[in-house]
Amino acid sequence: MNYLAHIYLSRDEEMVSIGNFMADHVKGSKYKSYNEQVQIGILLHRQIDSFTDAHPVPRRSKRRLHDRYGLFRGIIIDIFYDHFLAKNWNEYSTVNLKVYTENFYELLGRNTEVLPEKVLMLSNYMIKDNWLLSYAELEGIQKVLDGMNRRTGSISEMNRAVEDLRENYKEFENDFTLFFKDLCDFSDRKMNEIKQLYER
Repeated sequence: MNYLAHIYLSRDEEMVSIGNFMADHVKGSKYKSYNEQVQIGILLHRQIDSFTDAHPVPRRSKRRLHDRYGLFRGIIIDIFYDHFLAKNWNEYSTVNLKVYTENFYELLGRNTEVLPEKVLMLSNYMIKDNWLLSYAELEGIQKVLDGMNRRTGSISEMNRAVEDLRENYKEFENDFTLFFKDLCDFSDRKMNEIKQLYER
């Protein structure tokens, strides 16, 4: 899953959401250098990624994509799923998406000392271009995919993936809706399990 989903699945627990947000940039056992709540977020992120990779619905979504994307298909589906979460946000949260994203940006600003250098740079770009809110529109997804394509030296051709999204929009949205229910149930259960490890 991509940034918005990971933040949402932290269930408004601030430092858990910080850990969940930055987890891709914390390798191996280095998570142990952070406070307990951030550690929980990092471990939860890893569990979410493992669950997503193994689930048949995201695998089906990947097969809907053109073969040209190769190993980048999983990243593209993560971004597509964030689009559907943002687009249908009111079905999942009572907090307006604009307010929700502004609150998270403010949280990042209060915790810059926790963020790894690469995450701090990324968050500056995220806030400047308001990535999380922009996910709700196809234009925002196009900008994200354009940026991802540039970072791969244009070999991924991810900038073309909105074509795939338009062609099979309803199918991708149905995949997301079905999968996200499973993911929310899994994530809530797994977060409780992780917290129990720290209570021993």
